[in-house]
Amino acid sequence: MNTEIVNKVANSGLITINLSDYAIKNPISTFDIKDFLFEGVILKEKEFRSSLKNFNFSKYTKKVVAIYCSSNVIIPMWAYMLVASCLAPVCSQIYYGEKKDVFQKILLQNIHKINPHQFKDKKVIVNGCGKVPLSESLFIAITQKLQSSVSSLMFGEACSSVPIYKKKKK
Repeated sequence: MNTEIVNKVANSGLITINLSDYAIKNPISTFDIKDFLFEGVILKEKEFRSSLKNFNFSKYTKKVVAIYCSSNVIIPMWAYMLVASCLAPVCSQIYYGEKKDVFQKILLQNIHKINPHQFKDKKVIVNGCGKVPLSESLFIAITQKLQSSVSSLMFGEACSSVPIYKKKKK
């Protein structure tokens, strides 16, 4: 009697994609416009420009920066443009939004960069669990990206997957 344990999952040809592998590796820095408002609620152009001019932007050197305003006030569009123009010479990338939203945007951009042909006619399972919170839009994006190439697409773990798509046999 053969007592060798066979790993059927490893031999199945399944490719597991963990979306968190496409996440940004470096932390995202934030720039809160609220810190440059008069009493945290009013944008006075002259003071705003002066504050930005005197601000040391070096802490953002080669960083990904999320510009947002944590105060519930109306910020004119030119203010975001002005902050971006100050950040551009030092940081690597600039986005609008809170850190968690920018994280999702970058992850979505990275999913769009995936070459679907590397998964041509493969069985792919998209892992749904992880330490990184992932939005629904990311799972929709990976489905759209891979569906035309893969032979089958599943969600979950190899031991308990949910079938999403299976290419019809010709």
